[in-house]
Amino acid sequence: MSHKRIPKRKAALAAGSVVALGAAALLLPHANASQTDGDTPAPRTLGAADAPALASRLSTRLGDAFAGSYYDAGRRQVVVNVVGADSDAVNEVRKAGAVPHEVRNSTAALKSAATTLRSDASVPGTAWSVDPKTNEIRVTADSTVTGARWNKVKSAVDTLGRDVATVRRSAGTFRTFVEGGDAIFGGGARCSLGFNVTAGDGSPAFLTAGHCGVAAAEWSDAQNGAPIATVDQATFPGNGDFALVKYDDPNTQASSTVNTGNGQSVEITGAADAAVGQQVLRMGSTTGLHDGTVTGLDATVNYPEGTVTGLIQTDVCAEPGDSGGSLFTQDGSAIGLTSGGSGDCTNGGETFFQPVTTALQAVGATLGTGDAGAGGDQAGGDQGAGDEAGAGGDQSGDGAGDQSGDGSQQAGDGAADGSGPVTGGH
Repeated sequence: MSHKRIPKRKAALAAGSVVALGAAALLLPHANASQTDGDTPAPRTLGAADAPALASRLSTRLGDAFAGSYYDAGRRQVVVNVVGADSDAVNEVRKAGAVPHEVRNSTAALKSAATTLRSDASVPGTAWSVDPKTNEIRVTADSTVTGARWNKVKSAVDTLGRDVATVRRSAGTFRTFVEGGDAIFGGGARCSLGFNVTAGDGSPAFLTAGHCGVAAAEWSDAQNGAPIATVDQATFPGNGDFALVKYDDPNTQASSTVNTGNGQSVEITGAADAAVGQQVLRMGSTTGLHDGTVTGLDATVNYPEGTVTGLIQTDVCAEPGDSGGSLFTQDGSAIGLTSGGSGDCTNGGETFFQPVTTALQAVGATLGTGDAGAGGDQAGGDQGAGDEAGAGGDQSGDGAGDQSGDGSQQAGDGAADGSGPVTGGH
C-alpha cells in the first residue's frame, strides 16, 4: 500500500485514489438532446446521472402507472416502465424524452412481494432487489443456503405467483468485506474512508460503512497509533450500513477532493442517486479500481450479522479489505459506500453499497458543494434532464476494507487523518 504524508491541520485524508486503469474509459460524454419532427418526440440522449431525476418527475406525474425505470447505457436513454396499456402514461413518458415500456407488475405489487419475502425468506445468505429490466424481484441465495433454508426461500418465491420473482444461486457467500490488515485501525479492526464531508455542526468528518463504525469508537491512521477521529453515528445492521466519523482536530480541512496520485486530485462537488444500468467505479485498497454496472436498487441483504435494507446492488467485484470504500461515476458523482457481497475480483460476484445520498440525509452532513442528500433532482426541464443535472460531485473514496478479528460487527472503520499518512487505494 502506498503512503503519502499530508501535514496535520492542512488536509484531511483524501477520499480515495483513482488508478488510471482501463476503467477510466467509462467516462460518459455529455448528453445532447435528440431532435425530432412530428408530434411524437424521439427519446432524448441523456447521461446516467439524469436518470434518477427524470424518473422521479415521471413517478409523480404517472402515479400508480409508474413501475420503475432504468438507464440503457448503450442507447443512452432512460426507459420507464408503465403498468398496462395506459396510453396517457405512455404519451407522458415520450413527451419527457424517455422510452415507455409496458409491464405487468406495479410498484405497489413488487413492494408487497418484497414485504412477503422479508417475513418468509429472511435467512442469512439471501438478498433481493427489484429488477426494472424484467419487472420482477431478483432473489439471490448464496452457497450457504441449502436444505431446509433453500426450500424455505424457494417456497416463498413460489407463493408470490408467476412472473413476480425469480431466484438464483450465487457461488460465493454474502459477507461484509472485512479483513485484518495495516490500513486504518480501531480496536483491532481496519476499514476505509469513503468520502470527506462536513457534519451538521460544521465540523470536518467522513463517511464510511456502518459495520465499520460499530467496530470501535476511535480510529487511528497507524496500528496502535493515537486516535485521530471518533465515531459520531453508526447504523448497522438495519436500515442502511453507514457511519459518520468526526475528526478530532476541528481545524482539519476535510477537503472535497479525491487523491488520484502523482499530485493530482479531483474536486468533489456533490452526491447523486444510482440508476439501474448505470456504469460505476469502485475504489478499494485491497483490489484497487474496478468497474461495473448498477443492477438493482433498494436491495435487502441478509448478512450473518443481520438484515440490511435500502442498498444498491451491482456486479462490481470486491474483496475483504474493501469495505467502506467509495462507489462513484467517472463524470463526478458520489454514489455509494461499500457494504458487502459475494465473490471476488478473479471470478466476479455481486456487491452491495450504501447510497451516499441517504447516508448524508440520515446523518445531516454535506458532501462537496452539494446539499445533504442532494442527488438527481437538480436536473431541470420537463423534457428530461440536461446532462449537468442531478449529479454532483465526484469522488473516489478510498477503499480499505475493514476489520480483522471475528465477530459480527467488527469491520473497522476507515479513518482519515489530517496528519498521518494517506492510505493509497492500491
